[in-house]
Amino acid sequence: MSSPFDAVENASTLGGVVVGAVVATLGSFAASWYERGLLRREREADAALVFGELLRTLSIQITVLRAAHARGDPFGPITIRMARAVRREVDIYDRNRERLFTVRDAALRPQASAVMARLTFALDRILDSTEALATQPSEDECAELATSRDQAFEFLVECAGQLPPLVARFAALANSRLADVDLETIGLGAVRQDQG
Repeated sequence: MSSPFDAVENASTLGGVVVGAVVATLGSFAASWYERGLLRREREADAALVFGELLRTLSIQITVLRAAHARGDPFGPITIRMARAVRREVDIYDRNRERLFTVRDAALRPQASAVMARLTFALDRILDSTEALATQPSEDECAELATSRDQAFEFLVECAGQLPPLVARFAALANSRLADVDLETIGLGAVRQDQG
């Protein structure tokens, strides 16, 4: 026959089991939540580093493009090759664009997308105008295409000025300092400013 003490002992054991189960569940939930947060921050930092490096490389390549444009024929073969290289860098950005959504900065994402859209428009206009000029259009069409290409190049340079602040913001999100690139050490002098 069980005594009242057995019932109390059974109830306290059951209470201990219930409390232990609740504590274990809460601990598991907290650990899982913490792990998901860490993983999300790691993915965000990784994406920010990728975009910081991509935009920095793009900025350097546009600087090289400007240097090519400032020497000899402004839209000669070297300049156009450099413009195509810059366009390929934009393609790399496009292939990685989905990763931009792991960046939680709601202002940075659209700013980066808008700058890249403008750069793409300018580059495509430069390359399309160059191809159209190669078909030997009429004199009026030639003048219009040349003007359009000049304006697109100016727009490209203007938009490229927005890249360094974006690079800095992505680097800060990645908690990383991107190495400074000295153009002199890689064989590129300062870009000659247009006289005018």
